[in-house]
Amino acid sequence: MKQTICIYIIIILIAQIYSCANIGSPNGGPYDEMPPKFISSKPVPNQLNFKGKTVEILFDELITLDKPSENVIITPPQLQLPVIMAEGRKAVVELRDTLKTNTTYTIDFTNSIADNNEKNVLENFTFAFSTGNAIDTLEISGYLLNADNLEPVQGIIVGLHSNLDDSAFTTEPFTRTSKTNDRGHFIIRNIAEGTYRLFALNDKNRDYKFDQPGEDIAFSDSLVSPTFEFTTRQDTLWKDSLTVDTVITRPFTRFTPDNLVLRLFKEKFERQYALRHERTQENRFTLRFNAPLDTVLAPAPLNFAPADSAWYITQWDDAKASIHYWITDSMVWKQDTLKMAITYPQSDSMNIPRPRTDTLTLNLRTKPQTLPKLPKKGEAEEEEPTITFLKITVKASGDIFDTLSISFDEPVINFPKEAIRFEQQADTLWTPAEFDMVQDTLNTLTFFLMRKWNYQESFRLEIDSATIQSVYGKWNDKISQQLNIKSRDQYGHLFINILDIPDTIPAFAELLDASDKAVRKVKLANGGALFMDILPGKYAVRLVIDENGNNIWDTGNYSQKQQPEAVYYYTKIIEIKPNWEIEENWNILYTPLYQQKPLDITKNKPKEINKPRRDYKNEGKSKSASSPVGRNLQF
Repeated sequence: MKQTICIYIIIILIAQIYSCANIGSPNGGPYDEMPPKFISSKPVPNQLNFKGKTVEILFDELITLDKPSENVIITPPQLQLPVIMAEGRKAVVELRDTLKTNTTYTIDFTNSIADNNEKNVLENFTFAFSTGNAIDTLEISGYLLNADNLEPVQGIIVGLHSNLDDSAFTTEPFTRTSKTNDRGHFIIRNIAEGTYRLFALNDKNRDYKFDQPGEDIAFSDSLVSPTFEFTTRQDTLWKDSLTVDTVITRPFTRFTPDNLVLRLFKEKFERQYALRHERTQENRFTLRFNAPLDTVLAPAPLNFAPADSAWYITQWDDAKASIHYWITDSMVWKQDTLKMAITYPQSDSMNIPRPRTDTLTLNLRTKPQTLPKLPKKGEAEEEEPTITFLKITVKASGDIFDTLSISFDEPVINFPKEAIRFEQQADTLWTPAEFDMVQDTLNTLTFFLMRKWNYQESFRLEIDSATIQSVYGKWNDKISQQLNIKSRDQYGHLFINILDIPDTIPAFAELLDASDKAVRKVKLANGGALFMDILPGKYAVRLVIDENGNNIWDTGNYSQKQQPEAVYYYTKIIEIKPNWEIEENWNILYTPLYQQKPLDITKNKPKEINKPRRDYKNEGKSKSASSPVGRNLQF
């Protein structure tokens, strides 16, 4: 009987343990969704006559600092990197530079401070102190945009110079600085009264001055004089998403200017040097450079003697930054190693191109040739090898603005116009059609068939086999391809009236696709931009003030005080539908520049700072109610 009672007790205990295992672990109540709160600091905020080097700021909970060397901005700028770290509930900043007298210092933590557990971000936290008897309190703010596409630019230093000489930007560190956030927005705080010059700098060497030609910059044409005014603003309290509860008028101090716009650009500067040389196949080698070349380079043979001076055919690539050399002399390209001298332009220390001659060694590394196997007794002999034809690619989309192109995979001996049979369909008959043919000036392996297309025309292009031969002895196979031009009702048309630009100002407009890439460009005429025959889709429009009339966007130059050419975006995405004609009115100055670019095509979209809310109701529940292992672990 005692044994039976013990068994029952054990069973009851096991059942109780099993039932306990089904209860989820307690979640400790609601999660903390508030950022850390400031408690105290040494020195106190806005401390005067501070003589120390260390700042300690205490918060109400454990904190972390996200990339403090990048996200914490100290102004005036520190040439010796400060030590910035989180110690429990403290943020500690140790300054290594000698502090300037009678100067206000600002430590801008931006969005780098967060609590240790839930990572709730304390946004735009700043701390200030002064080494003198007063603390400066003025502010200015604005936006930094890429000059050519109005993208907001993040992480760029924006600075003020109290020295108004033009040379200050290139010889002296900034007086006060800030850094742009993910919206391109900047605020420079704790400025003294006075007049300043405003700049932006992608500071590659972190010396807070424009002393490297490759650095991105921006500058304001106007002087900046910070000021303030006392004003009011209205805050709205809502009962729900549709009903207003109360409108409260609150006083606040407005610091101006607060709508500054800087346009970041890189001056036209590119050092010229060779990247590499390679021989990817026996009959071709390539020279690659970091920047486009003006002329084709002529290699001089060293360990071989070609039968003809014209022993190669050139082909540009990578927007003229690479040159392919097709070797036409078989006695040359059959050699495993080719040595040659090449003279090319290379920039010196003053960025002046100087001729430089290098000796190139081009090795060909190929697998050993495999001999064909002899058939065994009773086996059939191998079939004859297949013919390798000269590859021809014909590209034509049927768009009325398209150009028909014919490309080869290797140079050809001759490609006469007469090799093409080009016919137009009239009813059921095909009749010869006129066309012009030109060779691509960059890619010499491509030819363009030029003709004015009309709506709903049909053409047929044919090239007979064995008509075209490559320099390596390959012949073409027969080509036959039909081209059907789209009908008028498959296109849409767009006219944009530009309301505030006279026809005397040279400008052009670009139609942009979803990736912000230009698909069509037209010059302004008759007070607007006319885009005819657009394929259906969604488009944006960009306008460029073409000051020098060269039909391209040009960058700026600081030494010449030349701003980059102005760019504007139409604020709406325009949907083009088949057989529709759309007319829009555009005042390019109506919307501030930093609000013009449609968010749909903006690449640097604002990021979410705070974490999404936690699911309190379900987080404490067991994730695997059916797993005994999971239940035992929870218990």
